[in-house]
Amino acid sequence: MKKKSTNIQSETDWQRVMSMTDEEIDTSDIPELTDDFFKNAHVRWPGNKKQLTLRLDPDVVDYFKHLGKGYQSTMNNVLRKFMEAHQH
Repeated sequence: MKKKSTNIQSETDWQRVMSMTDEEIDTSDIPELTDDFFKNAHVRWPGNKKQLTLRLDPDVVDYFKHLGKGYQSTMNNVLRKFMEAHQH
């Protein structure tokens, strides 16, 4: 598997993005959620979580803890997105 470089600097103006109000965000390309959407929607529940012991670098743990309450669920969500992006 060819590794992608993660050293590329983002061109996004994050300071501008983070200072935007909800009203300033363009949501015109997001389709309306109609009754049909919810009628056909279903909950996807992956099941009960497994408890395990995991060794992580201290700076990684500190980063997620800094995000506040629910940091372990956030870590799980990040791992899930990684898994989904790499499934064939």
